[in-house]
Amino acid sequence: MALTKNIVVDRIEVLEDGQIQVRTATVVAEDGTELSRSFHRGVLAPGDDTTGMDQRVIDVAAATWTPEVVSTYETWKAAQTAAMIERLENGV
Repeated sequence: MALTKNIVVDRIEVLEDGQIQVRTATVVAEDGTELSRSFHRGVLAPGDDTTGMDQRVIDVAAATWTPEVVSTYETWKAAQTAAMIERLENGV
């Protein structure tokens, strides 16, 4: 009776703003028969460090995160942060 646990990237999705959603599946099996499967999802923003990620995630990021996409995302993020600070300062 051999138990195994494998973690695999099973879904990579690119959102409209360039964020990449990565879903990993953790599969526990006994003698090749799957006993359980659970999922974890993470999000990478344009320009995030992909060091140590699955090679497919690195490849998708390299193809998707053009300088224009990264710049647009950073501009949007800065505007969101400024708007949140303004709301906090105004007690909204």
